[in-house]
Amino acid sequence: MRLDDALFNWLQIKLVAAGRPGDRAAEDTVAFFEQILTEDHGLESFEIQTVDDTMVHVAYTKDGKRKTQLYDREAAEQLLADINANPKYNE
Repeated sequence: MRLDDALFNWLQIKLVAAGRPGDRAAEDTVAFFEQILTEDHGLESFEIQTVDDTMVHVAYTKDGKRKTQLYDREAAEQLLADINANPKYNE
């Protein structure tokens, strides 16, 4: 999995976990992607830095260098919207 894809997947599920406190499956999936980011891609840290009207800024550190990746906010929040719109996940 490419770093960009792993970061985006982590971002989506991180937003799901934040929007659904107590969702154990979301929490476990966050941990899974965090493991991929640290073990497979060698990231030392990563976090949602800023959310503005159109973009989500994800900051990460690799090899001692701090970088920022931008993601479309609507795309990043789509998984949470889809889960919340599905009655079987909201019982």
